[in-house]
Amino acid sequence: MARKPAQKDVSAFTPPPSPQREVRRAQVDISFDNQSLLGALFGQFDANLVQVENRLGVFIAARGNELHIEGPEDSVARARDVLKAMYDKLAIGQDLDQGAIEALISMSDEPTLDGIVDAEPKGPPIMIRTRRKTIVPRSAMQATYMRSLVRDDIIFALGPAGTGKTYLAVAQAVSQLINGSVQRLILSRPAVEAGEKLGFLPGDMKEKVDPYLRPLYDALYDCMPPEQVERRLASGEIEIAPIAFMRGRTLADAFVILDEAQNTTREQMKMFLTRFGQNSRMVICGDPRQVDIPGGDGMSGLADAVGKLEGVEGFGTIRFTAADVVRHPIVGRIVEAYEGPSA
Repeated sequence: MARKPAQKDVSAFTPPPSPQREVRRAQVDISFDNQSLLGALFGQFDANLVQVENRLGVFIAARGNELHIEGPEDSVARARDVLKAMYDKLAIGQDLDQGAIEALISMSDEPTLDGIVDAEPKGPPIMIRTRRKTIVPRSAMQATYMRSLVRDDIIFALGPAGTGKTYLAVAQAVSQLINGSVQRLILSRPAVEAGEKLGFLPGDMKEKVDPYLRPLYDALYDCMPPEQVERRLASGEIEIAPIAFMRGRTLADAFVILDEAQNTTREQMKMFLTRFGQNSRMVICGDPRQVDIPGGDGMSGLADAVGKLEGVEGFGTIRFTAADVVRHPIVGRIVEAYEGPSA
């Protein structure tokens, strides 16, 4: 199959070996039975193949329904597994975009790759179904998190932006609301400004707090049709409110999510956790290194709660790192740069 020349990102290649270590080179051919999937597998102008080449430092040549891969032995093995996983996703009707390919490439370096990717067609897949999409894990830690979301009563999800903490929690909450496992979905976060003073905000109470809660709305609209979101908001099945509105309530038969939890005080966190009611689940998301409240992380209710409750029965703690960032690869590099030893 002829390919339009594509500019490769040389900076993304696997770093060259040191002179003292000889890298063994290899080549392998893989074939695919369903030729109708090859267009989506290769991408427009073979863009998907070029993405794999750039990230793994291999050369891939398409010949009909076969791919020939050449390069360092380890990279060739990873490229083969990634391409097979890409094909398997298409074969079971899942979408294949740049982010999904990046996730498969990242997971190909994890020891759990076989359990996440290759086992999907054989056993029960790890996924969340909503009205608008089916969501699968894009990192090994996301798979662990998704299991915790259906197992533990209260989950602390810790880590940097872009790891899917809030998005996966909202998706799981929407899924349980749709299938009737819970009666309400409650989303909350502290109304704390991120390092700047916005001053007086006009409008009624909803208009004043909505800017702080916009990320939660965005996740909802990605998982449900807009008209359903609006209808459920109007009926009270979905509630989005600042944490200050939680005082004095018992949240039963509900899936409750607290976002940006690092910006709660100890008193707010204790108040929020004690709202837990029968047949409920709570997910507390936050990045302990991004505290915006006065006093820094020493005042953070999130760090205090994790220190007191980690290991207690019914609680789960998931820790994401920069390696789990599933946005553009450069976001992971930014997080690593800011959280390095000199940060």
